Amino acid sequence: MRLDKWLWAARFFKTRTLATDAITGGKVQLNGSRVKASREVKVDDRLEISNSEVRWEISVRALSDKRGPAPEARLLYEESPESITAREVLRETRKLVVDPAADLHGRPTKRDRRQINRYGNS
Repeated sequence: MRLDKWLWAARFFKTRTLATDAITGGKVQLNGSRVKASREVKVDDRLEISNSEVRWEISVRALSDKRGPAPEARLLYEESPESITAREVLRETRKLVVDPAADLHGRPTKRDRRQINRYGNS
């Protein structure tokens, strides 16, 4: 089974095109090496998938070329315990970090723009 098709069926990517782009971009490694999207995936293969800041280390448990519901897709792979703890830590740190743009709502007012210009010209 093709790697891009399996990643799509396992719900790591919304489309096969996104899966193919991630594979060619080096964000997916099969058994520790970069591969092409057409590479065949077998049961017990190890995959490392990086999607933005989230990273999964999984082993393939079953093959499917059909995209089913999420509970069925989770049966296609088994995630390593290290990967699970790393994702939990990332989730917790994201909860604690405050978004710098959280206080900004819409465009600056006339008063805000004057303050920006005053500090920018000083």
